[in-house]
Amino acid sequence: MLQLISHIVRTSSKRDRTEINAALIDAMADLFRPDALTIYRCYASGRKTVVFSCAGIRRDGAFVHNAYLPDRRYCHPLDEDPLLSRCKREKSVCLDVLPDGANRLAFPVIQFDQLVYIIDVTVPSDFSADQRVLLMGVTEYFGNHIGLLDYGETDTLTTLANRKTFDKHLFELLGRGGHGDDGSRTTPSTPRRRRLIGGGAHHWLAVCDIDRFKAINDTYGHLIGDEVLVTLSQLMRQAFRFDDQLFRFGGEEFVIVLQPASREDASGVLERFRASVEGHRFSRVGHITVSVGCSRLRPHDTPADVIDRADEALYYCKENGRNRVAMHEHLVECGELAARDARTGEIELFEGPVEAA
Repeated sequence: MLQLISHIVRTSSKRDRTEINAALIDAMADLFRPDALTIYRCYASGRKTVVFSCAGIRRDGAFVHNAYLPDRRYCHPLDEDPLLSRCKREKSVCLDVLPDGANRLAFPVIQFDQLVYIIDVTVPSDFSADQRVLLMGVTEYFGNHIGLLDYGETDTLTTLANRKTFDKHLFELLGRGGHGDDGSRTTPSTPRRRRLIGGGAHHWLAVCDIDRFKAINDTYGHLIGDEVLVTLSQLMRQAFRFDDQLFRFGGEEFVIVLQPASREDASGVLERFRASVEGHRFSRVGHITVSVGCSRLRPHDTPADVIDRADEALYYCKENGRNRVAMHEHLVECGELAARDARTGEIELFEGPVEAA
């Protein structure tokens, strides 16, 4: 009992997904000594769900990957695993008896009526009924703790990640977290790796703003305005990959952090998203448009650096007709924007006529 209380106290003190996963792994290993254990984080991607093995216990020991940055090396479609697929479909604990008599159990964690985690545990055939009850209690506690964390990290209207979560993601992405090559736990002395990929592929940050959103609120009311925001968030989920990070930054402004891609691919996916919004008929409102400013993440960026560049590209869109995508790097190359002075951080527009918005 003291062991259990100690692990609950330790886990309840954590406010970071990666640390919570690590605490659960330690508790499971200490309390149950399972044959195998995997904590899967689940991502809805179009018609399929992708699972990310963010922590677990294997024959060679425990592993913990960065839960905020899904690494594709540890991801696979949920439907490839019959037990996980059944767990998603039934939204309840599912059991599979393995050939050696061991029991494999899949525990779902549901938030906002969506499957967000699956805890996959394999225990010996002689695992007692009392141990099963305790195991169920520990997994339910994990789900409740994750639910509280989700409440603080999620925008309640759109269910996208919120501004607070964005700050955490971006700091992690810029290499400021204590994580190694694959995002796994490291010691303080382990060299850090910036997750910026060479060969022409980079992470990209895009700021998306609904054009003339104030007029929508003024004309149709804030309830309809909120409906527009919810519908736009749904279009975002359909347009981007499962591991692209989507945030509601505040008001009608959204942020997308794209996984490594070439400039052409990043521009293409953002343009397809813009076109999908333009072509969608929103309830009561009809057609709306969005403007998107984008910039790539650079090795020595601070969060303010990349956000400022994307904002500058967004403002250019607003001042030049709206309903368009603009990349800061392209605007600098074309002479539409001046490169930022690294010493002062100041930027200025080149002289020239500006089309009325």
